[in-house]
Amino acid sequence: MKVILMTATGNPEVLKVGELPEPVIEKPTEMLVRLKAAGVNPVDTKLRSKGTFYPENQQAILGCDGAGIIEAIGTNVTKFKVGDEVYFCDGGLGGKRGNYAQKTVVDEKFVARKPKSISFTEAAAAPLVLITAWEALCDRALLQLDQKVLIHAGAGGVGHVAIQLAKLHKAKVCTTVGDEEKASFTQQLGADKTILYKETDFIQATLDWTDGLGVDIGFDTVGGEIFGRTFAATKIYGDVVTILDADASTDWKTARSRNLRISYELMLIPMLQGLVAAQQHQADILSQCADLMDAGKLKIHVSKVFPLSQAVAAHRLLETGSVTGKIVLQCD
Repeated sequence: MKVILMTATGNPEVLKVGELPEPVIEKPTEMLVRLKAAGVNPVDTKLRSKGTFYPENQQAILGCDGAGIIEAIGTNVTKFKVGDEVYFCDGGLGGKRGNYAQKTVVDEKFVARKPKSISFTEAAAAPLVLITAWEALCDRALLQLDQKVLIHAGAGGVGHVAIQLAKLHKAKVCTTVGDEEKASFTQQLGADKTILYKETDFIQATLDWTDGLGVDIGFDTVGGEIFGRTFAATKIYGDVVTILDADASTDWKTARSRNLRISYELMLIPMLQGLVAAQQHQADILSQCADLMDAGKLKIHVSKVFPLSQAVAAHRLLETGSVTGKIVLQCD
């Protein structure tokens, strides 16, 4: 089968088109999936440029997100059958093969049915960002009805999903964006206020929006100084969740003086540490999101689709930092 191999650590050109034998089912709960598409995420570019979580592996197939059709099942598979359409987040961290390939093997415990109403391309773009946004807002910040939420980079992969999930909880949402086009995009998703962060101080704009109190939840998808600066825009006893490392200059005193609850969200931890129950919870999130998408209440925006052979171009585009929504590789 055709695959994209990460042959070394470095620039996008280390991704090479290659051929490998098809994977085989080794455990009774595993399934062979013919991949139709694979999502491209920032973690992929970071692993490629800095090294995977498993540096002892000389070559890696990246790509956590996949969507496809089941071709074969193990003897103990009970939830799915051959021909079912599925989507999932599994592999791609440098150990287990990822989804920049034409086929993969995945345990049924970590898989959800693909939403019927969307394409394989949209489905492949969805898992990592859906799980990240859901865990950050619902599991970490315990999002409640009618709260006010600040979502950074609302036009991005995680951000555009987070806006929609917050609105499904009837929250009021403000979001930071880079330009008017992205502001319009997030408004179409339901954002109540957009802040052009290049022109406006988001802290003051958020405080003005909340009558000086701050938001109930601040969700940082950007990192760097943005995480620490979000503390001042969050109300006393509020929540701040980040999906990235804290910057060395993080203003922890403000967090303490406002009695903030600080949470980290790295949805890859269950996969990295083999936390089966947590991975099953993530598959359940995907099942619930599939229902929401089929009900027309949640959508995934795909900005660009590349053939599998153009993974280098996909990584180059993602690393510009200006992508709205998601990038996807078409595997078949």
